[in-house]
Amino acid sequence: MVSLFLPLSSSFVSFFYLRLIPSSSPSPKLASFCSLELPLAGPSNAVPFNPPSALRMNPYAIRVLATLITLLAAGSSAQRVFSDERLVVNMTIVRNASTIGAYCLDGSLPAYHLHRGFGAGADNWLLQFEGGGWCNDIGSCLERAETRRGSTRYMTRFEVFSGILSDNASLNPDFYNWNRVKLRYCDGASFAGDAEFDNGTSLLYFRGQRIWQAIILDLVPKGLRQAHKALLSGCSAGGLASFLHCDDFAAYLPSNASVKCLSDAGFFLDERDVALNHTMRAFYKDLVSLQGIEKNLNQNCTSSLLYPNLCFFPQYTLKFITTPFFILNSAYDVFQFHHSLVPPPADSKGHWIRCKLDPAACSPEQIQVLQGLRNDMIEALRPFRLYSRRGGVFVNSCFAHCQSELQDTWFAVDSPRVNNKTIAEAVGDWYFSRKVTKEIDCPYPCDKTCHDLIPLSQTEGITGRVFDSFLAQRR
Repeated sequence: MVSLFLPLSSSFVSFFYLRLIPSSSPSPKLASFCSLELPLAGPSNAVPFNPPSALRMNPYAIRVLATLITLLAAGSSAQRVFSDERLVVNMTIVRNASTIGAYCLDGSLPAYHLHRGFGAGADNWLLQFEGGGWCNDIGSCLERAETRRGSTRYMTRFEVFSGILSDNASLNPDFYNWNRVKLRYCDGASFAGDAEFDNGTSLLYFRGQRIWQAIILDLVPKGLRQAHKALLSGCSAGGLASFLHCDDFAAYLPSNASVKCLSDAGFFLDERDVALNHTMRAFYKDLVSLQGIEKNLNQNCTSSLLYPNLCFFPQYTLKFITTPFFILNSAYDVFQFHHSLVPPPADSKGHWIRCKLDPAACSPEQIQVLQGLRNDMIEALRPFRLYSRRGGVFVNSCFAHCQSELQDTWFAVDSPRVNNKTIAEAVGDWYFSRKVTKEIDCPYPCDKTCHDLIPLSQTEGITGRVFDSFLAQRR
């Protein structure tokens, strides 16, 4: 497989993606094609792409490109631009969001992508929160407001649906025919804030809670009100949003509906870093204060703790969630490894750089620290695993972050497995009550099925820019 990424602007995450699948691919559906993903919206300084010779020499690829150009030139509103593998779904702007003051950081209207269900899944709904870090001070939020993580003005109008969002039964066997929705992330606080900043010069809207409400209210008349089955999911900061909004989601749906929630890479630990500082605790404290989040946190949780802002951490709020929940996480989550356990300020001499880039290069002492991270995660999940009769767990020992939206980690021939079960199988078994699913992997390096997803850049990850770009490239 060969992937080529050509950035068009340093301030805008937009790129061409050329992916060539060799004829030896284990999946016939993924073989013998060349797909080209074009940015369908972007800055005015976007530059034309001169395709490489491999593309110019491929007649089928040329036909695909010609089809895309034709669709764009015609202003096609088709939801799907098809290349055998990729489902690309159009954006829906929530036009009525302004009536409840639901705005992105920069004041633009929020948005989502909806791909309609069909057949037996026509009355079932899967909502997926987009992730992408947070902003916890005015400077970082102003900067974020000028990117696609703070404004729909900078977002691409089409989004690739893969993994848990795929409409292909062979790639997503349990949810392929459901109504699948991706909620775009533009508030910087896991859809939980409700405040505003205005100093007469700069204006920022911290309205994540209202964005969540506006999108739900927009979906209710489109069929969500009659849902038979529903799953609220999310990745990273979106996975954290699943914890924060799970019970609220259930309240919008019919009382006889089967409603459950899933967090992928959202179980962020209240962990000391290698310098013994509470890096994430301090970060979240500022975030909760700046964006007015505390009033939207679980009230049973906030009333039980001396420091209510800690309820932004899933490990403290989990026991108060009454809706069935599934936790998907890596024990060596790359984000938490790089930015909670070993944030750059805690490694001023760079002792961890090689280890971060390649776990095989970690010293025995560093491996011991990483095993401590795993042990802390398993211990934090212990009450949930032991006492939650309706909960599910899948914790593998991969160096990864977000595994449900990527097809090769969600469900493929060589997907990661725990006890010979893929993530898609584990989630499906749990949701449909086929089997009890509480899978905990053995410690690193025993798991040989992992797809380690490690970004090459080690900076700016806590705001989501590195992981945002990295995960987009993997899809």
